[in-house]
Amino acid sequence: KLGARVTLVAPPTLLPAGVEKMGVDKMGVETTYDLDSVLPQADVLYLLRIQKERQDRCLIPSIAEYIRCWGVDARRLAKARRDLLIMHPGPMNVGLEITEEVATSAGSVIEAQVTNGVAVRMAVLHLLLGGRTNAMAA
Repeated sequence: KLGARVTLVAPPTLLPAGVEKMGVDKMGVETTYDLDSVLPQADVLYLLRIQKERQDRCLIPSIAEYIRCWGVDARRLAKARRDLLIMHPGPMNVGLEITEEVATSAGSVIEAQVTNGVAVRMAVLHLLLGGRTNAMAA
């Protein structure tokens, strides 16, 4: 964790089963279902994509309920620190977990994150498939 205080925020059905038994508390990781309670103290908000194609298992009551409780929009962002860093690995479900306004706000580094993520994955795959760089060949 490198000194970070980490809080997982999600609907109970989307947190890993038995997360409290995994020892996350021993690692200093907290869990909560209430985004609004932790947002004012957050330095970084790292959102993940809701996989709508997997919602046939009824892991959330409804898309509308998810947006109301966990979707990040301008109203919710107003509760956060002005220097909040907003991250999302992509692809985003704009209007579900994040609004366009938040995704393109001053604190968003999503575009750079996605761009850098592609480059890093390409480099890792290159190395795993036996590729070499000049530095590694020496």
